[in-house]
Amino acid sequence: MARHEHTHTRLIETALKLFETQGFERTTVAQIADAAGVTQMTFFRHFPSKAAVVTVDPYDPAIAAAVGAQAPELPPLLRATRGLRNALSALDERELDTVRRRVRIIAGSDALRADMAAATSATEKAIAEQLPAACSRLAARAAAAAVMAALTAALFEWAHDDSLPMADAVEASLCTLEGRLV
Repeated sequence: MARHEHTHTRLIETALKLFETQGFERTTVAQIADAAGVTQMTFFRHFPSKAAVVTVDPYDPAIAAAVGAQAPELPPLLRATRGLRNALSALDERELDTVRRRVRIIAGSDALRADMAAATSATEKAIAEQLPAACSRLAARAAAAAVMAALTAALFEWAHDDSLPMADAVEASLCTLEGRLV
């Protein structure tokens, strides 16, 4: 593992532990940097803000690309739900614990939920841009917004229920959008 990647991973793990024990709002960048054995400047080379440790989602480009890879003749909502399923099925099981921790921290903070809403908006836009040109811009935006709302609901439910697999939570939400019972 390269030095930069090792430091990045250490900062994430350290921040998550501190957020879980002290709360997001009561944890400072100085505390994270100190506990990780780096300077605050190093922290900011890796993250633009404390919130970015938990709200920046590395999966968003993969979700948009998976939506874009769906058959263009499908209706926009079906194309978006299938793309989201494909993108999430590629997640490494080892990553899910970190994702669950991040979502729990976000769910516990008003400020982070607001940041997540902004990030979700950017993902919605990226998904809408991948939907077929044959549908209206409004249809593409509505499908993207619906899928992201369903994903957010599923993630918040999954984060607080250790017995619920993420795939099951997401599937239940997406089936609801498609008008199917789970």
